[in-house]
Order: sequence, then structure tokens, then C-alpha cells
Amino acid sequence: MQTVSKQFRQTRRDQEASDEDLAEAETGKIILSEVLRSRRQRLFKLINFPVLLWSGSAKPRNFAANIYPFRASSHFLYFAGIPLENAALRLDEGRLTLFIDESDADEALWHGPSASRDEIAERIGADDARPLADLASFAQGAATLGDQDETVQMMKKTLLQRGIVLQRHHPQGNQDLEKAIVQLRMIQDRGAMEAIRQAIGVSIAAHKAGMSATPTAKTEAQVRAAMEAVIIANNMSCAYGSIVTIAGEVLHNNHYHNSLGPKDLLLADVGAETVDGWASDLTRTWPVGGKFSSTQRDLYEIVLAAHDFCIEKAKAGMEYQTIHLIACQIMAAGLVELGILKGNPEDLVEQDAHALFFPHGVGHLMGLDVHDMEDLGDLSGYADGRVRSDRFGLGFLRLNRPLEAGMAVTIEPGFYQVPAILNDPKNRDRYADMVNWERLKQFSDVRGIRIEDDILITHKGNEVLSQALPTAVQDIEGLVQSGLQ
Repeated sequence: MQTVSKQFRQTRRDQEASDEDLAEAETGKIILSEVLRSRRQRLFKLINFPVLLWSGSAKPRNFAANIYPFRASSHFLYFAGIPLENAALRLDEGRLTLFIDESDADEALWHGPSASRDEIAERIGADDARPLADLASFAQGAATLGDQDETVQMMKKTLLQRGIVLQRHHPQGNQDLEKAIVQLRMIQDRGAMEAIRQAIGVSIAAHKAGMSATPTAKTEAQVRAAMEAVIIANNMSCAYGSIVTIAGEVLHNNHYHNSLGPKDLLLADVGAETVDGWASDLTRTWPVGGKFSSTQRDLYEIVLAAHDFCIEKAKAGMEYQTIHLIACQIMAAGLVELGILKGNPEDLVEQDAHALFFPHGVGHLMGLDVHDMEDLGDLSGYADGRVRSDRFGLGFLRLNRPLEAGMAVTIEPGFYQVPAILNDPKNRDRYADMVNWERLKQFSDVRGIRIEDDILITHKGNEVLSQALPTAVQDIEGLVQSGLQ
């Protein structure tokens, strides 16, 4: 099966190094305090009221002294730049006040010395630094965001005391503030892109290590270990729970116990996150034995065709839902050519037949969170006035707005054989005349394939930030086979 691949595959072109300041080489040193000051100034071009943001607290696992690794709130990180625990920021017309307590002797005993409050304030460019006890005096009239963290909720109640009323238009926070933060964080500045590029570079190395480790690995866990070892060695963490599995039909698989067989496909969705919280998100699928079977290759080429053509079309002004539907169209056309689907591809997509095998959206925003700002619901992913569709083929679309220069997004089409979907009697009845179920059985060695890259939308098109990680069949096979040398 080559027709669809030849028709839709793009030859990835080298992007020019200079595309205004979005994709240009970072020649000058980026100073954290200047980046943060610029973000504050841009925020107050959008709102006219003070803001309180909270960093969060470490969460205990079973008892207080045994904690999960701390991860500061992404909204806090955007304006603070460093992962401070038990801290708050007050932003007012570009002025920044930091609220954090000095560490005590017990803290130093268990966790080592910490920077002083004034040292932290200088690093982030704060205009003032105060203990948390002073926060109540500065809270009146300030807007904040809804916090899902119960620990932060309790801290707010304790510090702000009764009688302090923050501007909150609904339970999830201040809508004007939410919209302003979405507008800011949706367009990545140079500081953000420098960090995202670092995370992607480490993720690329991790994926190559995973492919190389596969021929001698016996379980999924061993491949995962090889990949995450690269991330840890670079003083980063995983941006999300790693997906390293031969059960590729489970979209967010978090089990690693399966043994690897030479005829299996291994799907690895693994991304690094920098110390200051910036994410990457890459997926590759490769044959454990180092060679795709003919059926695996045919389906892989369809997914790759969708992936490449969608990247080609991703540019400022393009509707992201249109890009998703392009992926659906290519998937349907390819499956018709293979004899798995029956009918006209456009009609099949209109009836969501493609979603039997490609049920999720083609990608999402990426930044300080791997699914950036999804804590704000669809406010970030969906343009004003748009709501999620109830269609089978569109309900999981995470991004539905026109692309703009400066957005970092993923492109990640896939093919999956999910038993719960394919064996659903309603689907069997609805798509009885659109699916050749007997032909589908011949592709039983493909449980899941996903190919995902991170791209930056620029004024001239886009830059594939993860281009150094190959996607072509021969290159993938070569990287896996290199583990035997």
C-alpha cells in the first residue's frame, strides 16, 4: 500500500533559522527577570485589577514526611519562573510582590540550605518580598484562579482569613483573568521556547535510547527505564506518565509489565520536562524485532501520511479542526485502499467511521503543561463561542481555534484497534456496511500506532521542533537494529 503515502507525504523542508523572533537562533542570553517582567507587563495590558497566584504545596503519600515530588502550579511558574513551594505572587500593574516564608533550621536539616526570601525576589525581579502572614493585607480586591489542590484551598482560607473576598465570577476562578492568562500563555515567548527546545532535545535522545535498548530488552519496563534514564541524567523529569507499551490501543497506558515479542509493535509516548516546568511530548512506534511486518508497515505509512500532511498544513490562520479533519480524511482514504473500510472517504469521515480506528484529536497546545492550560477546561483549547462536539469523531478534539504564530502544538494521528470500540454492538450495527471485518483480521498484529511531533507555528509556516527524531520506516528500523550492534 503506497498510493496514499505517495500522495500525502511531505518532504520535510528545513525551516529558515530566522522567522522574526519565534524560530530564530537564541544568540543572546535570556535573563529570567526580564522575561518575567515582560510577561507581567503584557498581562496588565489585558486586565485592570490585581492578581494573586499560588504555587502549591508538596503532597504527602500516606504520611506527612513522605511526599511526592513537588510540582508548582503552571500559572504561578509562568510569572515566577522557578518552582517555589508554599509561595504566592501578587501582580498589580506590572508590580510583583513575592510572599514566602524563610526556611527554618529543621528545613535546612532535612533538605539543605535554601536561598533567602530577598535572594529569590532579586532572581525573579520582584519589587517586594514579604512573609506569607502579610498576604491577607494585600488580598482585598485581587482576582485569583480556582485551585483543584485541596492543600492550596486550605492555605488560602488560613492566610486570607474570613472577610477577604476575591473577585471570582464562578467556582473555577475569575473569567477575565483566565482569558488573559490563556491569551498570554498560548503564544510562547523566547524564554518559553528556549526551555521547550531543551526539553525536546532530551526527549529525542530518550526515544533513540529506547529504540536502541529494545532488541535486548525483555519487558516494556526495561525500555521505559532506558528512556527515563536519559531524562533523569539531564536533570529533568517526565512531563507526564510515560507510555511504553505493546498494548498501543490503550491511549494512556501506565503499565509496563508485558514481555516483548519479536513480532510486537512498541508504542512509546515519552516527554521530558525542564526543572522550571516546560514540557515536550513525543511519540514513536517501532517494531520490537527491528523490522515492520507488511501489515504493520502498511498501517504505519497511513498514519505517517496523515502526520506529515497535517504538519505541512499547520500554519498561522489555519483552523486546527480543519487539520484534524485532514488527518481523518487521509486515514479513511488509506483504510479504504487497504480494504478495511468500504465507501467514499469523505462520506466515511462524515459518518465518523474513521473514528473506529482514530478516536482522539490530532493534537493539542503544549507549554508549561503537556496539555497546556487544560486545568481551565476548554477555555484555552476552544475559541470564544465554540463548544465540544457530541460527534463520535470530534468529541475528543482538544484544540479548536485558528492557529497563530507563536503557538506550540502537537500533531499526533494514530491507528488503534480498541476492543471496546470495535466489539461494541452499536458500532457493529452502525458500521456493518462500512467495515470489512474479515479483512481487518489480517491486521491483528497492529494494536496501536501513533506518531507525534512538536511544532512551532511561525509567521512563514511552522518549525518541526522534534525533526531530529526520524519517522521514516527505514530510519526507525535502523535505530532499533542499532541496538544489536
